[in-house]
Amino acid sequence: MDFVALKDHARLLIEATLTPLQGTRFQPTGFPDLGAATYVLPGERKTRMLLLESAQSVANRLENSIWDDANQDVVAALHGIPYVVVKQDEKVLTNSLLEAHRLNSFYILEGKDKSFFDQLRIELDAPAEGAVDFRKLAQVLARYDLNSLLHGIFLAKKEIAGGRFKLARALSGFIEAYNIEVVSSGGVKNDRINRAADAKKGGGNIPYHREEYAAERITAYFSLDLAQIRGYRLGVDLENLLIAIALYKIQRFLDSGLRLRTACDLEAKTVQVKRPDGFELPSYAELTKALPGLVTAAASAFANPSITVVQFQAEEGTKKK
Repeated sequence: MDFVALKDHARLLIEATLTPLQGTRFQPTGFPDLGAATYVLPGERKTRMLLLESAQSVANRLENSIWDDANQDVVAALHGIPYVVVKQDEKVLTNSLLEAHRLNSFYILEGKDKSFFDQLRIELDAPAEGAVDFRKLAQVLARYDLNSLLHGIFLAKKEIAGGRFKLARALSGFIEAYNIEVVSSGGVKNDRINRAADAKKGGGNIPYHREEYAAERITAYFSLDLAQIRGYRLGVDLENLLIAIALYKIQRFLDSGLRLRTACDLEAKTVQVKRPDGFELPSYAELTKALPGLVTAAASAFANPSITVVQFQAEEGTKKK
C-alpha cells in the first residue's frame, strides 16, 4: 500500500455521517462549568449547533483505538511499533500510548530513574540557545514513540532545549450536530428503605432532570496534515506508515469506537474523502492487512527492541506521606 495520490496535497480531509444506533436522541460532551457546547451559526437562519465531541476528546479516542485492552498490547496489526512502557516494582504501570502527554508523561520523565530522560536529552542534542532541530526531534520520536508524530508532543523540560521542542497534532478530528433540539426528561433516584432520608448524604428519593439532544444530522470531521508528516523528512517508508496508522485509527474509531457515552451510541452511515478529490479511502480490512508489512519496512528507524522499558519510582519529595 502506498499513498502516491497524496504526494502533492497538504491535507487529507475526511467526513463521516453518523446517526444514533437506536432511537433519535444522544448525549453530548458536557463541561463542568459550561454544560453542552451549543452555539448558533451566523446568518438569517440562526441554525443551532452542538459540539458533540471536542477535538481533544476525539484525539484521545483515536490514540486509544490502537490499544488492545484485553491483551494489554497494541493491536496485532501494529505489533513492532515503538513505544515506552513504564514499570513499577516489575509491574506494568502505564505506557506512552495511553499517557495524555505521551513521552512527556510524569511517569516517564519525572521518576528517580533518569536513564531514559538522559538518553532523550543526549540524542536530541539541542543547544541552550538558538534554533532547535525539529527533524532530529522527529527521528527520536520515530525511534521511541511513533504515536507522538501523529498526536503531537510538548517536551516541557528546561533540561531539554529549554522546553522548546513542540509538535502540533498531525491528526485531528471533532464531531458536530446540525440543527439541534433539546430533549428534556428526568427521573428519580428511589430509596426503597426511607424515602425521606438525608439527601445530602445520598439517601432518600432524589428527583433529577436530564437533557439530551436530537439533530437533523451529525458529522464527524477528520484532518490529516500531510505537509507536516512530509516535513519530518523521515523517508517514504515512515511517511506511508504514519499515513496508514492515521487512517487505521479513523476507520477503527468509526467501526468500533462510537459508543461515546452511555446515552450516546452512534454508528457511521457514510464515510467520504472531501480532499483531495479522487482519493479512495482504504477500508478497515485493507489497512489491517497492509499494516504489518508497512511496520516491517520502517523498522530500521525504530529502537531495538521496539518497546523501551522505564522504571518508575517517585522522587522522595513527591511520595505520599
